[in-house]
Amino acid sequence: MTYTPPKVWTWDAENGGQFANINRPIAGPTHDKDLPVGEHALQLYSLATPNGVKVTTMLEELLEAGHAGAEYDAWLINIQEGDQFSSGFVDVNPNSKIPALFDRDANVRIFESGAILLHLAEKFGAFLPTDAKARTETLNWLFWLQGSAPYLGGGFGHFYAYAPEKFEYPINRFAMEAKRQLDVLDRRLAESEYLGGVDYSIADMATYPWYGILVQGKIYGESATFLDVASYKNVNRWSDAIMERPAVKRGRMVNRAWGEDHEQLRERHAASDFDTQTWDKIKPADEAE
Repeated sequence: MTYTPPKVWTWDAENGGQFANINRPIAGPTHDKDLPVGEHALQLYSLATPNGVKVTTMLEELLEAGHAGAEYDAWLINIQEGDQFSSGFVDVNPNSKIPALFDRDANVRIFESGAILLHLAEKFGAFLPTDAKARTETLNWLFWLQGSAPYLGGGFGHFYAYAPEKFEYPINRFAMEAKRQLDVLDRRLAESEYLGGVDYSIADMATYPWYGILVQGKIYGESATFLDVASYKNVNRWSDAIMERPAVKRGRMVNRAWGEDHEQLRERHAASDFDTQTWDKIKPADEAE
């Protein structure tokens, strides 16, 4: 049946598929609730979605590189329960999207994952080249990702995996764009070890949780087969190398609230949390065994 748009669009709160309960056409808080604050200068409020993993990977990479000032508290924001619409979270990110970071040293809020990566890179002088040409190339790819990922997640991922009904046109349209973007990456990685050049950088940290995970078949169900991701040899080589980094493995665990228990670290307040399996300490008391 052909859809005829009305003269004036009105919101149907029940029509939105898997995420209908958290989507709305207005901004601002829905309830009053302060955000928790830990002992470290860096306070992260997030969830281990691809955008959230960008930032936890960066923080873990900074710590791995010896930047002790990058110690952080990571607080779980459960977007399915609407935590992102609390008054405290909206104060840190008026767009009500994860991740959001508050840097108490600088007394500044940072929202949008790319902005957080850039802030941390400049704060610690790491994972962003100082040479003008290399820096610009790294930022080219960082901002490429920031503009491209919505087509993968909100476009292809939504219509292929999450929409309440599957329709040929939007799936074909966004599958074509996802494959075009994979080809852009594959051509770049055929000529360069990493996206920004010879060194691993914030461009790779931003892109891996989207396109690296995609070619590894870890998101959107059977999408890896559907998109023939095995044919992008250079993206796969790059993705496999990044996945072996210890900081990446840790970063993927932080603020993760699904999967096997050993894959989850719902909150992170110290490096030792990875060793002591904080799952039993931080899950609600009524869930304790």
